[in-house]
Order: sequence, then C-alpha cells, then structure tokens
Amino acid sequence: MTGNGHGLTLAEKILARASGLERVVPGQIIDGQVDLAMMHEQGAQTVGPFHQMGATKVWDPERVVIAIDHWVPASTEGAAILHRILRQFAAEQHLPHFYDVGRHGICHQILAEDGWVVPGDLAVGTDSHTNMLGAMGAVAAGIGPTEMAAVLALGRLWLKVPPTVQVRVRGTLGKGVTAKDLVLRVLGEIKTTGATYKSVEFSGPTIERLSMPERFTICNMTSEMGAKCGLIAPDATTKEYLRLIAKHPDHPLQADADAHYERVIEVDVDGMPPMVACPFSPDNVRPLPEVAREHIRVDQVFLGSCTNARIEDLREGAEVLRGHKVASGVRFIVSPASTKIYQQALEEGLIQLYTEAGAVFTNSSCSACFGGNMGILAPDEVCASSSNRNFPGRMGAKNARIYLLSPAATVASAIRGEVADHRELN
Repeated sequence: MTGNGHGLTLAEKILARASGLERVVPGQIIDGQVDLAMMHEQGAQTVGPFHQMGATKVWDPERVVIAIDHWVPASTEGAAILHRILRQFAAEQHLPHFYDVGRHGICHQILAEDGWVVPGDLAVGTDSHTNMLGAMGAVAAGIGPTEMAAVLALGRLWLKVPPTVQVRVRGTLGKGVTAKDLVLRVLGEIKTTGATYKSVEFSGPTIERLSMPERFTICNMTSEMGAKCGLIAPDATTKEYLRLIAKHPDHPLQADADAHYERVIEVDVDGMPPMVACPFSPDNVRPLPEVAREHIRVDQVFLGSCTNARIEDLREGAEVLRGHKVASGVRFIVSPASTKIYQQALEEGLIQLYTEAGAVFTNSSCSACFGGNMGILAPDEVCASSSNRNFPGRMGAKNARIYLLSPAATVASAIRGEVADHRELN
C-alpha cells in the first residue's frame, strides 16, 4: 500500500522550507540552509578540510554544538588528540556551545535536552544516530567530515531528497512492552537495508501517545534501518517538551493528507510481546519470551547508549532491580546519557540502588556501546544491552554476542545471569 496523492511528506516539507522552494520531490538535489550543526570526537576530522577549503570563520557560532562523548575522559592517546583538536578549534572560532569533559553527555541527548533542535529544523551531525532528533519533527541526519566542513563554512548543504516510508502504528502497548520493543519489531520487518537513504515517518494513535523519550528511542534506531532520517510529526507533546528549553524559533510542519509514500507499513501492537535483537544484526528480531526459554548465559550487561540511557530508562530498570542483586559472575555497567541525567539519578537514589545491587555506575558517555571506552568483550562472551547495534566486533571481540533489549529486560538479564523476560521476575 502506498499513498498516490501529490502532497508532500514531512521530510519533503522540511527540506522544501530549508531550500526556499515551494515543493521538492524524491531524488531532487537541494541546497539546504542548516539550522544546527553538531560535532563530536569524529568531527575533529572536519577541522583539516575546513581550513584546506580556505574557510576562516564558522558561518554562525550560535548554530554549532560540539560534544565530547565517545571517550570520556580520554582513554587513549588518539582520543586525547581528537579532544585537543576540538578544544583548539572551539577557542579559535569562539564557539560558545562546547560540551567538554565535566559538562558533557552523549551528543544526541545534549541536543535533545537542551533544546538545540526544534520542529521544522534541518539539523546535521557527525554521527549516524543524529536521526534521533527527528522525534522533534525535524530532518536530522548524520553526515561525513568533509560535508560538515562545508556546513561550518557556509551554513548550507547539498542534499538529495529521500523517498519516505510511512510506519503507521495502532493498538496499546501491553504491560512491560516499550517503545524499544516497538522499534525492534519494525526493524525486524524493514531490515538493516530496507530504508537505505530514505525517510522513515512514524504516525498513528500509538505514536501520538508516546512520550518524547519514547519517541527519541524510536527515531534513534531508524539509523539501523539505513535511513537518512526518522521523523515523528510535532504535536502538543513536542511543544510542551520544548516550551522552556527551545534555543531558537520553530517551524512546525505536518505531512499533507495526500502525501505520497514509497511504502506504508501497518503495525498493530495489541498483544505484542517484548522483543529482542539477537546476534549478529539489529534486524535479527525474535519475541523475548521465546529467546528467554533458551537460557542464554550473559557475561556482561549494559544499560546505556543514546537509545536508552535517559532518566526514564534508568527508572524503568530500577523498578526491576529493587529487591534483587546482580547475578554472580555478571558485569553490569550503567552509563547515563548526560551529566544532567547523572545528577537526577544521584538525587533520586538510583546510583546507590544500582551500585548496592552490584552494578558499576559510570560517568556519562557512549561507554560500552561501541567498545572503545570501557566494557570491551572477550572472545565468545555474551552481553545483554539496551543499546542499538550488535554487529560483530561492536563491543570488542568479533565473535562476542550482543542481545539488544529494553531497559527493563536488560536489568532482568543482569539479575538472572541470562537473557531474561522481566515480566517473569517477582
């Protein structure tokens, strides 16, 4: 089923606005005005090309955010050099919005919680999970360092307008079933290449009832579908979330009623169980109860990442953990997505709860998600994780196995010492 009208999808509306055009069509190359540019450590590779192209000044320092998040504090000499490059660039260009060690967090979470991206924006970042900010009703996409150099110099970027896949969701999520389970189910259908360079637009009554943190989780994992961007139209929930934090005026847009979609996927979540992505791909999705019956022992558990390390996720895990201890022989790492969330967890007693149960509660960073900072897995080890990727080598050894779960199921796995269904715990 596809829409056959002549209206515009949400992504097309936003890109038309960014390029000053009345309408755009998939495949068209547009010259878009960028509203927000973000760099993290990998963005240090942008500094060389920026100078090589003859640029001397960033187009608008107020529209650039730099966040150190992958190696915090620096864990290798190479990471320390990247940090130094960014610090020097920020000083040279008088960039005021630099989130250095001590005032940091995962870049996408910082952009969300500090209101850097608003409805109607074209936002770009040097990380593939920039898609997460599409939950604001914005086109948010990852780009490479050379592209970012051009953006920093000109404030503009050539983009090809993507076709749009619409995912319409209806029904009520059952007890213990979360937005993470929903996006894993959708990923299991679309697959990791099914939305390559496409926009994935989520809609329907179930989506409309989700909180902003839940919407962030869903748009975040459109990156695993190969999507250029993932979007949810702005509504009263978006407006309230941004009411006190928005950094610049918004331009809320909606898809036309007769928008044309390349593909429409209908999802009914009534009766849907929790889901799990099994090794070695995020689209290898199975019902969690089925996998739990296989009693797959875990060596490590990770509650963190830009997908599921917000305060709501830590609270969700804490409700499962109360009255329990981490299983013997299991390493349990908890990494909040920002220093603000860390402070909240401290004030609410969550850090004490997790550490007394046997977890290691770390500073805010990408942490074990990509195996570059901490939590590296040895050959043949197994990890239950609330993160977004489980490709070979993602957390260390290429044959280490990673299972992707909701925060509640992740914590249940730490308690049981095996991939577990949290609904079975007392």
